[in-house]
Amino acid sequence: MASGLVWLSVVAVVVVAVWGALFLVTLLVVWRVRRTMPPSGNFIEIAGHTIHYTDEGRGPTLLLIHGLGGQIGNFAYLVDRLKAKYRVVALDRPGNGYSTKPASASSGIASQAQIIAQFIEKLDLDRPLVVGHSLGGAVALALVVNHAELVSGAALLAPLSQQVAGPPDAFKAMAIRSSWRRRLMAWTVAVPGSILNGARIGNMIFAPEAIPADFVSRTRGLLSLRPAAFYGASSDLVAAPDDLPDLVTQYGSITLPIGILFGAGDRILDALVHGKHLAATIPGAIFEMVEGAGHMIPVTLPKQASDFIKRISDMALSANRLREIQSHVV
Repeated sequence: MASGLVWLSVVAVVVVAVWGALFLVTLLVVWRVRRTMPPSGNFIEIAGHTIHYTDEGRGPTLLLIHGLGGQIGNFAYLVDRLKAKYRVVALDRPGNGYSTKPASASSGIASQAQIIAQFIEKLDLDRPLVVGHSLGGAVALALVVNHAELVSGAALLAPLSQQVAGPPDAFKAMAIRSSWRRRLMAWTVAVPGSILNGARIGNMIFAPEAIPADFVSRTRGLLSLRPAAFYGASSDLVAAPDDLPDLVTQYGSITLPIGILFGAGDRILDALVHGKHLAATIPGAIFEMVEGAGHMIPVTLPKQASDFIKRISDMALSANRLREIQSHVV
């Protein structure tokens, strides 16, 4: 009996020591990432949320919304190509990157769109074209459906648009419904796990294309090695299915210009389901597919993606001018 208690005590001490060591490793990583990659933009307070954003260039406004587990830096390849002709505003979605949100706030698609709608109004962005990638595409669609008066249209890059049976393999480890367990994982095993498995997961997300050699440095990719990044991505992943059923039923009512660009080889979201089918439900929507490309087209195909965005922007500007003429005639 006594020896059994001794062994239990030893096991308990070992478990505590291991979890403590993981916590200390996480703290060290957080400190180093924050020191080497501080916020790159500005901050604005909206309904208890602190939104981090960048604002570059001049011209018609583009609003860039990143995908699951991402942040502003994911658009670095695009911003460099677009800012000569456009005002390019990119934000960290609530709870991602350097943006924060109240613990009680929803991570749902519609709730994020509501905060971004207030962001558009507060910065007086004057009906931007919304560019959404992956989960950011779903948020962009929610903006178009629920806040059409604030945007001119949307250019969607490999967007999440339909209900899915479950998360892709690359993100299954983040499917944690319990908030306390999510927090525990974020501050212990998530960061060391990301360091050990980052290359493998990255290859799954980029496949069939290769990860660019400068991806981590150019996109500030090390920001994903923080507990807040894991917690935010997990929260978004779990909440995303809640709003999709209602959103899907409203696609047919969209009247703004919509463009959808997908990689034919996308292994995260099916291009035919989330792209071609979506385009078929939105009157006048444009769907284009790039052979040999995967899910990360804002990174791997910056020229094709930026050219596509420019064409959808031209469509949106023309539609806006037509609406203004018609309103004056009336």
